[in-house]
Amino acid sequence: MRDSVLVHINGVPHRFGADQAFLTVARFLRYDARATGTKIVCEEGDCGACTVLVGRREDGGLRYRPVNSCIQFLFQLDCAHVVTVEGLTRGGVLTPLQDSMVRCHGAQCGYCTPGFVMAMAGMFETNDQPSAADVRCALTGNLCRCTGYESIIHAALDVTEQPKIEALYPSAPILAAIAEAEREPVRIGHFARPVSLEEAIAFKAEHPKAVIAQGATDFGVWSTKRNFVAEAVLSLDGVPGLGEMQIADGLLAVGGRVSLTQFEGVVRELVPEMRAIMDRFGSPQIKNAGTLAGNIANASPIADTLPFLFVMDARLELTGLSGPRVVPIREFYLGYKKLDLRADELITRILIPLPAAGDTLRLYKISKRSHLDISSFTAAMLMQRDVTSTGRGAIDSMRVIYGGVGPVVLQLRKTEEFLAGKPVTLETFAAAGEIARGEIAPISDVRGSQEMRLQLAENIFTKFYYDVIAVGA
Repeated sequence: MRDSVLVHINGVPHRFGADQAFLTVARFLRYDARATGTKIVCEEGDCGACTVLVGRREDGGLRYRPVNSCIQFLFQLDCAHVVTVEGLTRGGVLTPLQDSMVRCHGAQCGYCTPGFVMAMAGMFETNDQPSAADVRCALTGNLCRCTGYESIIHAALDVTEQPKIEALYPSAPILAAIAEAEREPVRIGHFARPVSLEEAIAFKAEHPKAVIAQGATDFGVWSTKRNFVAEAVLSLDGVPGLGEMQIADGLLAVGGRVSLTQFEGVVRELVPEMRAIMDRFGSPQIKNAGTLAGNIANASPIADTLPFLFVMDARLELTGLSGPRVVPIREFYLGYKKLDLRADELITRILIPLPAAGDTLRLYKISKRSHLDISSFTAAMLMQRDVTSTGRGAIDSMRVIYGGVGPVVLQLRKTEEFLAGKPVTLETFAAAGEIARGEIAPISDVRGSQEMRLQLAENIFTKFYYDVIAVGA
């Protein structure tokens, strides 16, 4: 068992013990490593000025993705390779991307520039010829307070050939260095990185209040903004199987440490309706770190993935000392932030039935900003229709899920009962909206008033009707 984590930074191996492992990556880089190109601004994963590339072993090599280093901790990066903006330049020669930022005046005050460069470097890892839309998507998580976005986008489009990180740092020596280390469990004070599910469950049973710091996109903010100190911290990175996804017999099984980026890559093709939701979910930096299981366990009634999971009747595989059990997601939430999760249990898989042929699925998110904003109201609707009926058919059955209108995500059963057997008409859905309004009791908060949410709960049915009719679904 190791009492330190092994992290390569710009090709150089570092071992961090109890004195440094609990530092955020950004703070170590700036104050210990003196790699001051990595900026700290918001320290909550919003602005992207602290963006670095993190390479993890994948398909026999290292796959690099941008993350926010201000809410990533060194203990999370065991057996990973971190590349900073300083690490892009070898021998004092700028890469084509950095040179293009100079030529195209992509920097104004310059404070945010390293984060933009690293986010674009991550984009070029998988896309040699990005479009303007690709660049905008890649830079969703980066803020420029000088409003210099157009010149930055121009700089990205002007790059003819950006070398991959593999060309700068061949992966073979790094992989060889971590080959033995990644097979060993890690224990540093109250932190554990086990290498088997049995060890992870035993640690969770021993530390019932342990935080599963997988993506740490929430835990990181608790730590930097609320001075939160966990009684114990558990990483599942070393547990085999939890990073896998399988599709069989109309069911998508998602492992407990599958990132939101990995989930998005699969579900956007299987369920096209999820594309817009995942696009607006968060920045690439956040999705590269966060996990689907984390979004579920956080238990927010406005979590963006929950309406989809509820409407598809997803189930959770929970594994503890007595073995696995399967709980429908709608029974998992017992109240606000209260879960049907025993002290020794982990979410090991999310089992998601996929829409069947003939199903009509619509997902909605209402927020003050279009992107990178917490929802004010969410909804998911799944309709099965009897197309043998006259006109536009009749509703065989319909599932209606709302978020942001109560302490947990809600299924509107009275509204569903009303809709069963009704014709697909505007009058039907207008009446359903009135019933839905009566089924909820939202509160007023900074994201919207009670009346606004009540009106949304009613109006969303009219929108659903026109969305369905407009596309001929």
